[in-house]
Amino acid sequence: MDGNSQERNKPKKRKKPLDPTSFEEMALAYVARFATSAAKLERYLYRKLRERGWAEDGNEEGPDVSAMVARYVEKGYVDDAVYARAKANDLLRRGYGQRRVKQALGQAGIGESVADDVAPAEHTARTAAVHLARKRGFGPFAVEPPDREKREKQIAAMLRAGHTFDHVRAVLDAESADAAEQWAEEAREETGSWDA
Repeated sequence: MDGNSQERNKPKKRKKPLDPTSFEEMALAYVARFATSAAKLERYLYRKLRERGWAEDGNEEGPDVSAMVARYVEKGYVDDAVYARAKANDLLRRGYGQRRVKQALGQAGIGESVADDVAPAEHTARTAAVHLARKRGFGPFAVEPPDREKREKQIAAMLRAGHTFDHVRAVLDAESADAAEQWAEEAREETGSWDA
């Protein structure tokens, strides 16, 4: 046996159970390092409690995680609206559509009203669809026109990315890359919107 295989077979050392100080430090380190929602922070803290246990004498039940999360929200360490806006903008810049954005926000525990507040404007949704098509070489961004089967796969990929069928059809049916870009810009001109 070589040295590497011996190291792999060693049992991992179990970390010490959490106490009030280490639990607070861990929670603060998490919110300082990661953008998060209240629900994601709560899931993280409960997971850490399951993994490491609780060492506090006299308090067998462990900490009040919900109260800690509420305190962090009150202090502004965690803000669901800020998180939702940043997450939505990131996904839209990567070419995902509104449905996929809303799904990701729901998984992060963002409430429906906050998710609706950060829903993309028409121009932003169109720009995301064009971006995805350009990135993946779909429709007018393809090197050569796709056959029927390939086109159906492109439609399916864009729908899975969260775009509406109308947007998918408009992008893939565009006569040229410039026409697709112009279609996205028309929404900005119609609404006077200058969103990102």
